[in-house]
Amino acid sequence: MPQPIVATNDFVVKFANVNGSGSASANGLFAKSVLRMGVPIASRNIFPSNIQGLPTWFEVRICEAGHMGRRGGVDMMVAMNPQTWDRDVAEIEPGGYLFYDSTRPMPRSRFRDDITVIGVPLTEITNAAYSDPRQRQLFKNIVYLGALSALLDMDVEAVKGAIAAQFKGKEKLIPANFAALEMGRGWAQENLACPIGLTLKRADAVGDRIFVDGNQAAALGAVYGGATVCAWYPITPSTSLAEAFEKYCNRLRKDPETGAKRFAIVQAEDELASIGMVVGAAWNGARSFTATSGPGISLMQEFLGLAYFAEIPAVVFDVQRAGPSTGMPTRTQQSDLLSAAYASHGDTKHVLLLPEDPAECFAFGADAFDLADRLQTPVFVMLDLDIGMNDWLCAPFAWDPARKMDRGKVLDAAGLDAAASFGRYLDVDGDGIPYRTWPGTHPEKGAFFTRGTSRDRYARYTEEGAPYVDNMQRLLRKFDTAKSIVPHPVAIPAKEKARDGVIFYGSSAAAMREALAALEAQGIHLDALRIRAFPFHQDVAAFVAAHDRVFVVEQNRDAQLRTLLVNEEEIDPAKLIPVLHYDGTPITARFIQAAIAERASAANILPFRKATP
Repeated sequence: MPQPIVATNDFVVKFANVNGSGSASANGLFAKSVLRMGVPIASRNIFPSNIQGLPTWFEVRICEAGHMGRRGGVDMMVAMNPQTWDRDVAEIEPGGYLFYDSTRPMPRSRFRDDITVIGVPLTEITNAAYSDPRQRQLFKNIVYLGALSALLDMDVEAVKGAIAAQFKGKEKLIPANFAALEMGRGWAQENLACPIGLTLKRADAVGDRIFVDGNQAAALGAVYGGATVCAWYPITPSTSLAEAFEKYCNRLRKDPETGAKRFAIVQAEDELASIGMVVGAAWNGARSFTATSGPGISLMQEFLGLAYFAEIPAVVFDVQRAGPSTGMPTRTQQSDLLSAAYASHGDTKHVLLLPEDPAECFAFGADAFDLADRLQTPVFVMLDLDIGMNDWLCAPFAWDPARKMDRGKVLDAAGLDAAASFGRYLDVDGDGIPYRTWPGTHPEKGAFFTRGTSRDRYARYTEEGAPYVDNMQRLLRKFDTAKSIVPHPVAIPAKEKARDGVIFYGSSAAAMREALAALEAQGIHLDALRIRAFPFHQDVAAFVAAHDRVFVVEQNRDAQLRTLLVNEEEIDPAKLIPVLHYDGTPITARFIQAAIAERASAANILPFRKATP
């Protein structure tokens, strides 16, 4: 019989609820209350794609040490959904805790002998206090928040502060919520042994970090990056990005004197129309973007190919979800890399940015527009549902007020007059990037329209082989130029000399860092490299070459990053060991640690100092 888990500021609480029950508000209050106590948390919302009635979960990892990835395992389950009871109870760690509504007696067979069961008659309490059915349902959630505050020894003032902040502007609701909170807290203090083994203690570990989701961050980055046009079609999990962009534009992109909008946001009839509008706006000089997910990328292929071949800047925020087809719309994956990198038919290659958290979503959201203009090509910012729709604790957004937009090689009227000749697809600098103009820049010179058919360096239509090959080779030179100006990879050297390495990217980063520390404790030392963009900087190939084997951690079935590495860098596939997680939930540190440790043992990977020469 395991002893009850005892931990302070280091445990996982998971809430199992029914979608549409109003529990999301209370669960969010729990997470924000812990933050107000100065203790870092990482929260994940796992929800169904229907409107109401199916199971939903909200996981809060409390970790004063600051690990922001999913750990794996649950120390306390708040089980509010009878439909998922057996699954939820099975997920609790041995020695963990089960919190449930004990209004109706449960047979002993429904519990486990190796956990502590905590019953609170939530329905009975709320039925006695409220007559309105909706009030009973909503305040039941606040009552269990109050009971948890007593059981975990939470600072009740922090909880009340979170409630007051949530209902700012609706102050009449605050006293009623305070009363429900005290109702649950008082019942627990009178009837249960409080606190339990899991406790919260005030700390000072949050610092100046902010709590925000990646979609909000990327949208704000787009505003700071100079975007004035957004054309989009609603699709989970990217819809909130476009909505956030509109919210920020209404605050930041209106003429202060007249109130006139200095932006255009269009909800198109479908994804193909939305990217067409983006390309059209970009051709006319506006910084424009769309937000979508995997199915949208599939539908946008034709216009993405046009933008690549006609060399028109555009930005696509791809908030990835589980596919193929409709797949699992509200589950996360990193499964659009190949479809985005090679979007459209024929020989195309697109720039991808791979942010790890909302802070990079903001930075890359702005940088993408400079890159698109400099390279005159579509640029994809590859979020995923985990980053996009979940709140993350991250560094405050940084912005240099002196920064100016980099529009790239754009000739104005004076530049056209001064030039001996203008060739829209003429490479005069050797970097593969031609000069361009915006339509109407000059009454006689420059480009006024474009096409998706083959042409020569001066934009004259031709189907001859030599000019076509010349143009396609120039596009490769441009892609090669991109390698040096996209975000460079970030190296994390092992504390001891390592023969082997690991490559990862995106939202896997938080769990990966924790896994590296755990593997080090096992004597498995790995140099690590976080890739932040495609095409790959030269440091990526150098990293692989410097190691005997390299694990490639990603959240998809087909090892898509590994495929890109093999295809683009001509790396021996046997050298790249895939570590793949793709069940739709965010990858965990435990999964990475176990997968690498198992393969390391099978491959006889030892710490460098112990290896036989």
